[in-house]
Amino acid sequence: MTSDLLLKYFPSITAKQLQQFNRLPELYDLWNSQINVISRKDIGQLYERHVLHSLGIAKVISFLPGEKVLDVGTGGGFPGIPLAILFPDTQFYLVDSIGKKIKVVQEVAHTLDLKNVTAAHQRAEQVNEKFDFVISRAVTRLKEFYPWVKGKFDRQSKNKLPNGILYLKGGDLAEEIAESGLAVRQYHLKDYFEEEFFETKQVVYVKG
Repeated sequence: MTSDLLLKYFPSITAKQLQQFNRLPELYDLWNSQINVISRKDIGQLYERHVLHSLGIAKVISFLPGEKVLDVGTGGGFPGIPLAILFPDTQFYLVDSIGKKIKVVQEVAHTLDLKNVTAAHQRAEQVNEKFDFVISRAVTRLKEFYPWVKGKFDRQSKNKLPNGILYLKGGDLAEEIAESGLAVRQYHLKDYFEEEFFETKQVVYVKG
């Protein structure tokens, strides 16, 4: 099921990448039994609800070699870990304010030999580097999220989308977007994935 689901939507992944993706269930089963990083009801649907959901960002953009991506509030490593597997030449910096979750991320990245992942027990506001993109998955409302990362973007854009935020969100976002006062572009994941889970899921893009 794992391989089939991934290959269905990402047919060009390499054997090495497939091997890394295939190890995620055993790794998260192991760590989730010690530290609850994924809800118990979701662990059995890790691929659809966490891995493929994270890779929804890859349907909107292909990160380039050498680009730097900040994952804010990564939790157990989503969306950062699946995207780091898919884009091995892009640098990913994963942060979370909960130290034990970052320990899981560090162990998973080490086990999979992901040389392009750095994970730190930090709040977004404490990060002083500049990035091409900031990614995140439903950490808080856009109005609260944007000030955390404003000013963290490299001024020179190299990708098809100008540097900015790629935020995985779900549900009706009209009120939240209006409240934020931000100019956003919405990408509906149901346009890319046919599973019912993605019916209301979106990638929200905000220029940095």
